[in-house]
Amino acid sequence: MSEDTISEGFSTQRPKPPHFITTADYTAEQLLDLVDRAIEFKVESKYLKNRTERPLTGKTMALLFSKRSTRTRVATETATAYLGGHAMFLGGQDIQLGVNESLLDTSRVVSSMVDGIMARVGGHEEIEMLAQESAVPIINALSDKYHPTQILADLMTIHEFYHHRNNNVTDRYTAHTQHPSQTLKGLKVAWVGDANNILQEILVAFPKCGISVAAAAPAGYKCDDDVVAIAQADAAKSGATVTFTTNPEEAVKDADIIVTDTWVSMGQEEEKAKRLQEFAGYQVTMDLAKRGGAKPDWVFMHCLPRKPEEVDDEVFYSDRSLVFPEAENRKWTIMAIIDALLVRGGI
Repeated sequence: MSEDTISEGFSTQRPKPPHFITTADYTAEQLLDLVDRAIEFKVESKYLKNRTERPLTGKTMALLFSKRSTRTRVATETATAYLGGHAMFLGGQDIQLGVNESLLDTSRVVSSMVDGIMARVGGHEEIEMLAQESAVPIINALSDKYHPTQILADLMTIHEFYHHRNNNVTDRYTAHTQHPSQTLKGLKVAWVGDANNILQEILVAFPKCGISVAAAAPAGYKCDDDVVAIAQADAAKSGATVTFTTNPEEAVKDADIIVTDTWVSMGQEEEKAKRLQEFAGYQVTMDLAKRGGAKPDWVFMHCLPRKPEEVDDEVFYSDRSLVFPEAENRKWTIMAIIDALLVRGGI
C-alpha cells in the first residue's frame, strides 16, 4: 500500500457524498429515470430471475430507525441483500439518535463503519444533520417533513397502472417498455386527509412531473410555506395545477387518483377523539368520489398502515385499490436509490 493511499484514508478534506433527502432536490427527469431503473430491477428480479451481478458485495447499509417500520425496513433489507450487501438494522433499542450520544457524534461514528445509511427520524433537522456530518450517503426513510422513498414508489405504481391500462395489457408485465415520462403528465391526484409529510412530498414531486394536485385538509392543517412555494413554482413550469381546500368533494372533482394517509399517527393516540371530529367527512368512500365527481375510472392509493376511519373496506379492498402494488414498489424504488448512491455515485 502506498503512502498516498494511507494519507488519503486519514484526510479530513473528503468530498461530500450524495444523499437522497427529498425529491425536491431533483428534477423530474432524474426522478423518472430512477423510477425507470426501479422497474428494470423489478423485471430482472421478479420476472426474468437472471441477475448475477452483486455490486454491494462486502458493503453494509445501516438502518437507523428511531420509529417502527414494516414496508421501509423489509424493502431496504431485501433490496440491499439483492445487490449483494448486508443490511444492519439499528432500532430504537439498539441506537437512539440524539439520546445519550449527540446526533453529530452518531453520524460520524456510524458512517465511518458502513457504506450507506437509511435513516428514519423524527424532526427533519435530524436527517439534515446526519447528511451534513455523514461520510457516506444518507437516504431519508421518513422525517416529519418529507417521505421521499414512498413518493418515488407512488410514481412507479401510477406509471405501471396507466401504462397497462392505456395499452390494454392484462396478461403480462410490460411497464418497462415505456418511460414514466410518457404516462404521468396530465393526471390529477386528489389528496383527502392530513397535511403531513406524505402530502408535502407529493407536492414537491408530482407537479414537476406534470401531475396536478388538489389537496383537502381540515381548517388549521396546512403545509409548510416553502413546500407550497416549490409546488406552485414547479406547476407553473410543467402546466400542472396545485390547489388547496377544506372540502373533500371539491378536491376529488375530476380526479384520476384519490390518496389518503393515516390521520392518527404513532404518538398521537391521545388526540384521536379530537382528530376524528376534525376529519369528519374525510373518509374515502365510493359515495365521496361520486358526490365530488371523480372520474368514473378513478383509483385509490394509501401508503399504509391503514385505519378504517381513513378509507372504508369497500374502497380499500376493491379493484380500484393500488395499495398492495404500491407497497411492493417500495422495494424496487429503494433498490434503485441504493444502486444510484452506492454503486453509480449519484442520482
